[in-house]
Amino acid sequence: RIKWLFVIARNSSFAYKGKSPDIRQVGRELGVRYVLEGSVRKAANRVRITGQLLEAESGRHLWAERYDGDLTDVFALQDEITLSVVGAIEPSLRAAEIDRVKRKRPENLDAYDLLLRALPHVYAAMPAEAAKALPLLERAVALDPSYALAHGFAAWAHEILFVRGGMHEENRVSAIHHAHAAIAHGRGDAMALTLGGFVVIMVEHDRGAGFEAFDAALKLSPSYAFTYHLGSVPLALAGQAERAVEWGERALRLSPLDPSSYVPGCAIALGYFQQERYEEAASAARRAISFSHVVFTAPLATLQPGFTTRGWCAAVGVTAALTASLSEALQTAGLPD
Repeated sequence: RIKWLFVIARNSSFAYKGKSPDIRQVGRELGVRYVLEGSVRKAANRVRITGQLLEAESGRHLWAERYDGDLTDVFALQDEITLSVVGAIEPSLRAAEIDRVKRKRPENLDAYDLLLRALPHVYAAMPAEAAKALPLLERAVALDPSYALAHGFAAWAHEILFVRGGMHEENRVSAIHHAHAAIAHGRGDAMALTLGGFVVIMVEHDRGAGFEAFDAALKLSPSYAFTYHLGSVPLALAGQAERAVEWGERALRLSPLDPSSYVPGCAIALGYFQQERYEEAASAARRAISFSHVVFTAPLATLQPGFTTRGWCAAVGVTAALTASLSEALQTAGLPD
């Protein structure tokens, strides 16, 4: 959340999880100056967190610390580690800027645990997995009704079920409800704002409210890859080709090893397609080729035997001009109009 810091997204850093890579190699691959690494161990109700900050070019240690506490203090430990890391990078950082690092935490630790258990199912972005996540997220919201992030992921899970699981009205209504709750309760949480904004655009087709939420997220976290990642798609579908390409490329720069990089890749391809830059669109589409198989061919043909490209475009609010050209191209490729 510090505007002058360029921060690689967690999905790319997780590519090194469980490995012991050379820190200098990590710095080169991610294009970063510093690397934070550490570990978490839990025993009963106690937790131990270790962390160290390294200068990527030289491998030199800048800071290291060990934290012990019980699970009820885990959020305080997170904040303490964050302040130590930021202070090691820039000791003269103003106190007001450091304070902005802190975000609203859930009131209930059990709700946080339920959210963590739901995340892998939502990130799979498939209807069957989203259905597994929803009971966990609904329980989290019941425990903490103002938990913005739980509302955000519930909204996304319902959006997945609506768009890819049969376009049932109950999923559309629930997606909109949770999306607005995520935005209302998540004014200080960039991820909640991003999830809420994405779903509001994709399901409710309210681009004004959705992009307002994206802008608020980026004001909080200017280097937040997830906002550029999810935001690139509705930009492309709204016909904002140049901005879609810009956001998609920025998402890939901020999170170069993200396993779901097909999402901004698809937005880039759609952006170039609308600009009639077909060679570049084809190149971007090849990078995101899994999108074609996962989103269109498998779930839509299986779960929605009556699937049509125009029906899908209407469901997610694609502009009329793009609907016409995209439907024609997809029909040529063999999908029903």
